[in-house]
Amino acid sequence: MHKRARFSMKKVLSSEKAMELMDDGWQRADLHVHTSCSYDVPKGSAVHPKELFEKAMSKNMSYVTFTDHDTVEAFDMLGWKKEKLVPGVELSITDMCNVGHTVHINVFELDREQFRNMESIATKQQDIFMLLDFLKENDLLYMYNHPFWFAVGEKPNLLAVPELSKHFPVIEYNMQDLKQKNLFAMALAHRFRKGMAVTTDSHTGGIGAVYTMAKGEDFREFFSNISKGNYYLVMDQPIWKHITQELSAWVELVFTMDGQARTEFSTGVSVLDRAVRLVSNETLTGHPNVNRFTMRSIQKLSTSGLPFFLYTLSKRSQVSEIEKIMNIY
Repeated sequence: MHKRARFSMKKVLSSEKAMELMDDGWQRADLHVHTSCSYDVPKGSAVHPKELFEKAMSKNMSYVTFTDHDTVEAFDMLGWKKEKLVPGVELSITDMCNVGHTVHINVFELDREQFRNMESIATKQQDIFMLLDFLKENDLLYMYNHPFWFAVGEKPNLLAVPELSKHFPVIEYNMQDLKQKNLFAMALAHRFRKGMAVTTDSHTGGIGAVYTMAKGEDFREFFSNISKGNYYLVMDQPIWKHITQELSAWVELVFTMDGQARTEFSTGVSVLDRAVRLVSNETLTGHPNVNRFTMRSIQKLSTSGLPFFLYTLSKRSQVSEIEKIMNIY
C-alpha cells in the first residue's frame, strides 16, 4: 500500500459504523451510477431511471444522481427538478494534446444547456482545460473519475494523471477498478488535499452498494464537505466481490433482453460485443431452457474468480508502471 493511502484508509467505514452517524446530520450518496440510458447498459426494467431512483430511496440515500455516458436523458424522463434527484453526467473527453488519453469526469447540478456546451467542448475543441474553465465559470460540481482506468486500446500518459488531479476538487475511489489503482488514487487525494468519493459505478442496478457520507443540508454543501476532506467512504465487501457480482448481474441483464435487443446492443468493447452476438443466435433465444442453462453456466464462470484473476493479471505491468510514477509523489 502506498504510504499516503494508509492515512486515507482511516476514512473507510463499514455500513454498521456508518449507521451510527446517520442521526448526527450526515448524508449519503452513491455519486456514480449508470441507467439504461447509457450505451453500455443492457436494457431492462431493473436499470430504468425510475426503478433505480426508487431503489435508492429504499436504501435511504440522501441524494440520488445518475451519471450516464455523455447523455442526460434520464433527467428528461424523471424531471430535472425532482426532489432529492441531482442532475449529473459522466463526460468523456479525449485530449491528445494536453493529456494523451481519455478522461472521464462526473459533473453535477448542471442543466440541459450547460450539458450541450460541455459536450461541444469535449467533442469539438477536445481541450480539457477549456472544459475545466467552463465548469469553474459556471460554478458546477465535478469529480475526477477512476483516474487510473483507461479505455481499451489506449496508451495512457501516466505522468498526466497526478498533474490533472491537482485541478479536481474530488477524486473517485471506483469499485469497478482494481484495489491497487484505487489506493494510488487515494494517495493522490491525500497528496494534493483533495476529497474522495467511493462509488459503485454500477451498470446493473447496484446503486448504493457503497456510498460516501458527509454533512450537508443540500447537495452542494454535501459535495463541498467531501472536497474539504470531511467525509467517510462506506464499503463492506472487497473490490473483487463487487466486480464479480456486477459481472454476474450484467450477464443476467444481457440474457433477459430479447433477441433483437441483444443484436443491437453494443458495449463499445469488441470482444464483449462478439460474446453478446454469440449468445444472440436463434438456438438460444428460441429455446428458453437452453438460454437459461447457458446464462447460469456463464454466471458460474464469472463468479468463480477466474475472470477477475485474468483481468488482474492483464493489468500487472500497468500497475507496476503506475507505481513508478506514484513513487515521485
